Amino acid sequence: MKWFAVALTAGLLLLPPFIAGDFYVNLASQILIAAIFALSLNLLVGFGGMTSLGHASYLGVAAYISALLTSKYGYGHGTSAIVSIAATTMMAAFFGVIALRATGLGFLMITLALSQVLWGLAYRLSDITGGDNGIAGLTRPTPFGIALDSPASFYWFVLIVALFAFLMMTAFVSSAFGSSLKGVRDQPRRMAALGFNPWLIRWITFIYAGFWGGVSGLLFVYYSKYIHPTALSTQSSAEALLGVIAGGSGTIAGPVVGATLVLLLKNYASAYIERWNMLLGLVFLFIVLVMPTGIVPGVSKLLAGLRGRLK
Repeated sequence: MKWFAVALTAGLLLLPPFIAGDFYVNLASQILIAAIFALSLNLLVGFGGMTSLGHASYLGVAAYISALLTSKYGYGHGTSAIVSIAATTMMAAFFGVIALRATGLGFLMITLALSQVLWGLAYRLSDITGGDNGIAGLTRPTPFGIALDSPASFYWFVLIVALFAFLMMTAFVSSAFGSSLKGVRDQPRRMAALGFNPWLIRWITFIYAGFWGGVSGLLFVYYSKYIHPTALSTQSSAEALLGVIAGGSGTIAGPVVGATLVLLLKNYASAYIERWNMLLGLVFLFIVLVMPTGIVPGVSKLLAGLRGRLK
């Protein structure tokens, strides 16, 4: 069964450039970028028990730094990518020190407040960020001299990065450190009594999640060739959080499925329904009522029950 799932997933990932038009190839690229972003948030929400409403900060800041360095200051994409990821990671380290002073609702509100500050600055500092006009006319990198302007070439580039991100985050949560993170999530006092440092474990995870959030921001700005303050908005963070919870937090495949669902609803429902967010809310409500643990755990449980009955 697992090998069948792996083969099916590989087929779904490899086929779009060969059988689909440019629109669907671009949509597949968006889904992969959203999946990386949701997986990075899942490190906090699912494995760390730290629900954040400010994760869009890392996507937006990485995108803005890359856009500014390439369009206004003339730096190459390689240098801009390194600087933007490094700056975003350092920002995550600083924000982690502030946010981890609280837990639960307090942590959520602090992350929300920090993201709102950045969102407001993106609008206010119009001389730098372009304000409500954003920054347009951006270009994509050419790694090893390969142009990424066509939908197919950019899709392969995003797919390679997404697979690497997936493997790295899977290794992170499957490692001994990942086990200690889950222990801190479930029994922080017991872990502290055993000699672990719960705050440090959470802080390292916060930084690692911010790093991959920055990577998704780079891919986002490469895809869009444009960046606007809405990338830093609460809505961006909320959509990712909905994807994580709907797909199944604390799982690897769940955020990918949830991010795909949210993006498909956003692209298709918004074309027919003006208030597509209402439909997203209804779908989310249905998932919570029918599969409280999320789509992936719910389907896994259903399939296990069917196999048991067949036996």
